[in-house]
This record gives sequence, structure tokens and C-alpha cells, in this order.
Amino acid sequence: QVQLVESGGGLVQPGGSLRLSCAASGSIFSITTMGWYRQAPGKERELVASITIRGSTNYANPVKGRFTISRDNSKNTVYLQMASLKPEDTDAYYCNARGLVAGTMERFEVWGQGTLVTVSS
Repeated sequence: QVQLVESGGGLVQPGGSLRLSCAASGSIFSITTMGWYRQAPGKERELVASITIRGSTNYANPVKGRFTISRDNSKNTVYLQMASLKPEDTDAYYCNARGLVAGTMERFEVWGQGTLVTVSS
């Protein structure tokens, strides 16, 4: 009922910038939290940054001061602005959204399909 579509991944040189976008659609009453996670092959998915409907943010230590998460509630879209990228930021990035389904008010949690970010010279 709720889907996420991500965009913005790609290849960037060390020190460069990239912006990821994730748009939610479907039977949405509200999205309480949106976030970005990343996962390397063979490793667990880990939180990069999250943002609540009120705009409270949380960042993983490795990205603090370099990444900025924001959201447009009118568009059910979350963004991740990544700057000063390092080779160790290379990963598949996944969008996550948690909220309530319109009508039933059931809780939902959905994931995007993932977008690859490669930081390399």
C-alpha cells in the first residue's frame, strides 16, 4: 500500500557531494519517521540518518557534520545531502519510512529498493 522510490545515487570522487531523494506514495495518513540506512555486502544494514515528522534529526557518528537529512512533508519526500564523501561511504543506501496507513490507521514500515553510492577516484 505504501511504496518508496529512491533516486540520486551514483559515482562521485572523494571530497565530492551527492544528494539522495526518496518519495513515498500510496495510502498514507502520516509518516512519523523517515530515514536512510546503508549496507555493505556481508554486513548488517546500519542507520545513516533519520528525521521525524517534526524535524528532529539523528545521525550516525561517521557522517555527522558531512551529511544532512531533510524532508518535505507536503511531498512525503526525504533527502540526504552528502558532502565531503569518503571511499568508506561507498555502500547501497536504503530509504525507510514508518507511519500510519490512511483509513485503517495501521502502522507501516517500508523500505526502498536501494541506490548505490560509489566514492572513488
